[in-house]
Amino acid sequence: MPIVTIVMQKGKSGEYKKSLLEAVHESLVTAFKIPENDRNQRIIEIDPENFEYPPEKTQDFLTIEMTVFPGRSLQAKKALYKEIATRLRTLGIKGTDLLITLNEPPLDNWGIRGGYPASEVDIGFKLDV
Repeated sequence: MPIVTIVMQKGKSGEYKKSLLEAVHESLVTAFKIPENDRNQRIIEIDPENFEYPPEKTQDFLTIEMTVFPGRSLQAKKALYKEIATRLRTLGIKGTDLLITLNEPPLDNWGIRGGYPASEVDIGFKLDV
């Protein structure tokens, strides 16, 4: 149940943004073994005058923040970062224009399925990948 937020400079086409969302989702399916239908993603577009980034980055710079259930191994996280960078390269995004962060709140801090902590629910997939 990753919650994905992609922040980028405004001005890209709808097709580009759809491809971006698909690339990130497929990376999660591959690296974290989440279910194919487990999608909770959004893109936040910022006007260029309101989006500051390091001078060595280009206007394609984007951040990908993911809030995920805890439990994935370092190996799975490395695989996720590599998958995302590889897939985004096909969209013309250089690895140097990419920043990915993972937030892993404890399962007790997720209210799901009608108000239950995720720690008390069978989530239906493995976290220890």
